[in-house]
Amino acid sequence: MALASARAYREIDPRTADHFTGEGHQMPNLIATHEVDDVAHWLSSPKREEVFASVASNIRTFVDPSRANHVGLSMDVADMAAFQAVMESEAGAAAMEYDGVHPDTVVVYVES
Repeated sequence: MALASARAYREIDPRTADHFTGEGHQMPNLIATHEVDDVAHWLSSPKREEVFASVASNIRTFVDPSRANHVGLSMDVADMAAFQAVMESEAGAAAMEYDGVHPDTVVVYVES
C-alpha cells in the first residue's frame, strides 16, 4: 500500500514550488482528496494526527456533501521531503489502511 500512496504523491515535485520554509518563504498548504470506506470512521480516526503531526500542522478535514465517501484534508507542511517520506513510509500506509483510505484515489495539491 505504501507504493500506491507514494505514486499519488510523486505527481508533486517540491522543487517546482517556491513554498519551502525558511527566511522569505511561506509554509505551503497542501490539500489531499481521496475516497474512504467509512466517512464517520475516517473523521474520528486519530491516525492522521499521529502520523502527520511531525511534518504538518493545522490539519483540517473536509467531506464532499455530493459524493459519498469522498473526503479531503488540508494541512500546512514545513518540509516537503519529510512529507513525502511519511507518505512512502510503512506508518503512512498503515494509517491509510486503518482509516479506510483508497490509496489509488489520493490526489495531493500544493498551494501556489
